[in-house]
Amino acid sequence: MIIENTFIGDLKVIIPAVFGDNRGWFFESYSEIKLRENGIDIVFVQDNHSFSAKKGTLRGLHFQNEPMAQTKLVRCTRGALLDVAVDLRPNSPTYKQWFSVELSAENKKQLLIPKGFAHGFLTLTDDTEIQYKTDNFYSKEYDCSIRYDDPEIDVDWGGKVEPILSDKDLNAPFLKDAEVMF
Repeated sequence: MIIENTFIGDLKVIIPAVFGDNRGWFFESYSEIKLRENGIDIVFVQDNHSFSAKKGTLRGLHFQNEPMAQTKLVRCTRGALLDVAVDLRPNSPTYKQWFSVELSAENKKQLLIPKGFAHGFLTLTDDTEIQYKTDNFYSKEYDCSIRYDDPEIDVDWGGKVEPILSDKDLNAPFLKDAEVMF
């Protein structure tokens, strides 16, 4: 397992060691011991699994406010997606900056997103599945979102994007109007 730091503190790309032969492949998608050896001490309590039928589906940018904020360990298990994390911690030197990485079933990369970040993704293929672990349970009361196209954040979703959106994401507030409590 290789853990790569990004330019945003505590946001990490995790690349598993994949062992393959004529039968296929095997890898550890999660190892508490290996993460702890790399200074990551997180207890995950919930697994989530999402399917998007069409290329161009955009989900996000989502987060949960304190006290129900979540750390996420995200991976794509079918298809490919552009995964995005936005730093919403007002005291962070990278406040309002974002990071993106392509996650796919083929590259098997994962993104570790700490508390205090919004998360979203854009599917790059039809029939895309994403799975992620969280260290806190879902809470409708603390669930929040901000617009995917907020000009204050200016995420590059890979060119001109006419995404397929839920009503929730289409009507999400801009950051300046959102209630962010980190």
